[in-house]
Amino acid sequence: MSKSINKRQHAVNKGEKTPTAPVERTPAANTLSWLVVQVMQLNGLLVTAGDALAAPAGQTSARWQVLAAVEDAPMSVAQIARAMNLTRQSVQRVADLLTEEGLTAYEDNPAHVRAKLLRLTANGRKALQTIQAGQKVWANALAAQLDEAQLRAASATLGALQRVLLAQEPPPAT
Repeated sequence: MSKSINKRQHAVNKGEKTPTAPVERTPAANTLSWLVVQVMQLNGLLVTAGDALAAPAGQTSARWQVLAAVEDAPMSVAQIARAMNLTRQSVQRVADLLTEEGLTAYEDNPAHVRAKLLRLTANGRKALQTIQAGQKVWANALAAQLDEAQLRAASATLGALQRVLLAQEPPPAT
């Protein structure tokens, strides 16, 4: 290689980062990582159970979530998405489908001209009540197999983890 090429190559390589030693997880971070894996696996099981519970009403877990979000009062799609930590677009698709089927309806939002409020219709309330009746039976049977104090502790831990995650910036994409 000529001297000029070596000089140019050196200039290109100058910006490269030198490899650093891999960061080791602390014991607490290992425990957290295992908890995250379990929560992800649990999420899959809960979605499957939710789909089964929603099926008698002709619904899915995703549709059930949106119906339940507007059970007590109308909300905008953006409000529902924020409350459930979902994307607005995914909630919008479900809300539109529920509206097409007559389970929800859009109404004017006095706080925002363009962001309509989603509300339950009578048919939507019936569907939600069907799902909730099955969920009560399921939850009672499942809870009977578990220790209530452990459930409270698990709920408190997951709540604390959620608060910490909401308070920090998401990790950068690699």
